[in-house]
Amino acid sequence: MTESNATVNLAPSEEFREWSERFGMEIMHSLQDAEWVRLKTPVMPYAFVKKKGILPIDSRDGKIVVALSNPLDLEAVEEIRLFLGRETIEVLASKAEIEEAIEQSYHQDKEAASHLMASLQSQDENVLDPQIAEEYDLLDPKADSPTIQILNAILLEAIQQGASDIHFEPLEQGLGVRYRIDGVLQMRHSPPKEYQSQLITRMKVLSRLDIAEQRLPQDGRLKLRMGGRHIDFRVSTIPCVFGERIVLRILDKSNVLLGLDSIGMKSKILKDFQTLIRYPEGIVLVTGPTGSGKTTTLYSALSEVNSSEVNIMTIEDPVEYKLQGMAQMGVNTKINLHFSTGLRHILRQDPDIIMIGEIRDKETADIAIQSSLTGHLVLSTLHTNDAPSALTRLIDMGIEPYLLTSSVIGVLAQRLVRRICSCCKESYIPSEREIYDLRLTKEEVGDLPFYKGKGCEQCYGSGYKGRHGIYELMTLNNALKEQLLKSADAHRLQELALAQGMSSLRREGSMLVLEGVTSSEEVLRVTRGCEGL
Repeated sequence: MTESNATVNLAPSEEFREWSERFGMEIMHSLQDAEWVRLKTPVMPYAFVKKKGILPIDSRDGKIVVALSNPLDLEAVEEIRLFLGRETIEVLASKAEIEEAIEQSYHQDKEAASHLMASLQSQDENVLDPQIAEEYDLLDPKADSPTIQILNAILLEAIQQGASDIHFEPLEQGLGVRYRIDGVLQMRHSPPKEYQSQLITRMKVLSRLDIAEQRLPQDGRLKLRMGGRHIDFRVSTIPCVFGERIVLRILDKSNVLLGLDSIGMKSKILKDFQTLIRYPEGIVLVTGPTGSGKTTTLYSALSEVNSSEVNIMTIEDPVEYKLQGMAQMGVNTKINLHFSTGLRHILRQDPDIIMIGEIRDKETADIAIQSSLTGHLVLSTLHTNDAPSALTRLIDMGIEPYLLTSSVIGVLAQRLVRRICSCCKESYIPSEREIYDLRLTKEEVGDLPFYKGKGCEQCYGSGYKGRHGIYELMTLNNALKEQLLKSADAHRLQELALAQGMSSLRREGSMLVLEGVTSSEEVLRVTRGCEGL
């Protein structure tokens, strides 16, 4: 056996230990605290370190400390030595750790986008380069024009700040740029007005949209790289009074937590929901407004029951994230591929579990019910305020109550509340009105303080950082089925469900307030319109 083949079957840690002993190299398990990484001080061109997978991270005794995952790559080390004119000290680090350190080192500063736009206020640009690559790297500093620099800076900043959407809004005085962070829009930039048309055109070209069509709405997708991460954007344009308005939905797979134990469900609700999704047949509905995390919950449920023994098929509008081991179909209205027509064809594919992105009409609801009655588990979403209202909505569509009692086995309502920023969290004594609005008693609150975020640099002055789910699960037992057959009144169904142990959305949110996770203001904001007591 040759020396190069001797370590092929070793685990990375064993391979590193052997290399460390053989070459006398230090193993570094984390590069985030290295001085040049922490201070964002790259000393080599981005294209070089990205291609070679090697990164200078510090200076030690007049020598350059270089992190690499392959100690046999002497050519790359020699290039760094010649480029910087100093001797090197090589240390071992995993490929994933080096990629993460490269991304951190070449990230732009928090105010980079603002500074860039300020420096361009007096500049003029009349030419937009039409030669645009299919996919390029946002961290690559090469940019041929101010338009590209502005767009790259905005996209980078939005991703770094955890935004889910970027809004480019033409106004009378210029272009406004807002980010949706943790479910709330925040104003960020106002690029010079002379760049408005170039920015819009740039995004439309990247998304393969018709740049000549400015009177009709258009939809497209955009794929970019940020270091080792591939990030998709869903692009939507509509014509407005002052120009075209564009919204980019950021689809960053690295930010998606798939797994029911990762989305914030309380233990009882988690256990009951896991039981429902393992039924061989029936309908499980997830309800809530747009942006409340319904799709993530459905994906998490599918990931939990996915196996080689189960045929899972989905129809979505659009397919946001691609999941392994299941067939996903996207709705395409241009060729008359709607939920109902796609669902009919899915049933001919011998599915065990079917996920429907949304039940929008009676036809789709009828097929979903028939599918559940013929031995399929169906997961889908509805836009209703709470769990009991989902049944009322289906009856309003024209579905007979007796069909619902035979098919629907459970309804999960959910919201996302913003977490209080841990860096600026402060306590206060709640007022009686706050306690009453949260439907808490003075005995439950006792001497416990409430918390809120003061606003700091880490949370960009909002007082919140990150989100947490709150859930309301209604399982259809015999008592609820009997009530549904008598009357589909949502309020009566809710009273009965609460009496039998269901915890309302507001109640779940109130418990998070007592735990100091979120604020009373946030819970009242997201549960406004819910009747749960």
